[in-house]
Amino acid sequence: MGNILNQIGIENYIFLSVVLFCIGVFGVLYRRNSIIVFMSIEIMLNAVNLLFVAFSTYHQDAQGQVFVFFSMAVAAAEVAVGLAILVSIFRNIGSISIDNLKNLKG
Repeated sequence: MGNILNQIGIENYIFLSVVLFCIGVFGVLYRRNSIIVFMSIEIMLNAVNLLFVAFSTYHQDAQGQVFVFFSMAVAAAEVAVGLAILVSIFRNIGSISIDNLKNLKG
């Protein structure tokens, strides 16, 4: 039994990553809910992380996997700060719709 990447093929990982990234872009461009936009950005980040891990395994180099580890740590901090900001916005204006956020200007 060989390497799992050789059994599945790197093309499938690339295809899955592109599909995930496109779903994320669609969510950012066409949704008005801040939480959905936030989750779409995370989906795009995970698509890129998947590519890093796939190429790292393909080239038998651990640098991509280490980068993904640190990227996920930064993403966890980003989620905490982003959700705190969204909760604060919801408490102030009662909505998290992106259309209502333009009222927050000076």
